[in-house]
Amino acid sequence: MIYRFVMVSDEVDDFKRVIAIDSEDTFMSLRNAVLDSVGYTHDQMDSFLICESDWSARAEVTLTDMGSDSISDVWIMADTKIEELVEEEGQRLRFVFDALADRSFFMELKQVKYSATLDEPVVEKSVGDAPRQTTDIDELLAAPTPAGKGGGTEFDADADFYGDDSYSDDELDAEGYVDLESLDM
Repeated sequence: MIYRFVMVSDEVDDFKRVIAIDSEDTFMSLRNAVLDSVGYTHDQMDSFLICESDWSARAEVTLTDMGSDSISDVWIMADTKIEELVEEEGQRLRFVFDALADRSFFMELKQVKYSATLDEPVVEKSVGDAPRQTTDIDELLAAPTPAGKGGGTEFDADADFYGDDSYSDDELDAEGYVDLESLDM
């Protein structure tokens, strides 16, 4: 099966990626496709959060085993096939690319193409520039607060600092994607 994911950012309004990947590929392959599609380096700790419809996390797929003592399952990107945790259209994920500042891309499985396969992931659509990969803490602390929020040079990391958590689900609309039928499969 081919999974077609739409990815948006709450930091950049005109940013969108559409990535097609085989359902039997691993989360590591999806990670690499995401990072390559936005021009990020592969040297940061990142993870996928498998989310409910309200974006609350129900499972995490990590780059490496963090030695968790919890009783919950540990999912490692290189060892976990996407289809193990993502099974149906509408499934939501967050790709956390800057864990220190809790910044992420929002992803949704928009289409499942049955009886088809892909040898490697394909970026079908690429619109807009991605936000910067990491945040410089010193730069954040030196930045003045927005007008109306106290002024001066105090650091005020309110809920809207990195963008907002609310955006229209229409941003996940995959209009303009490359037709999967046209790909050499």
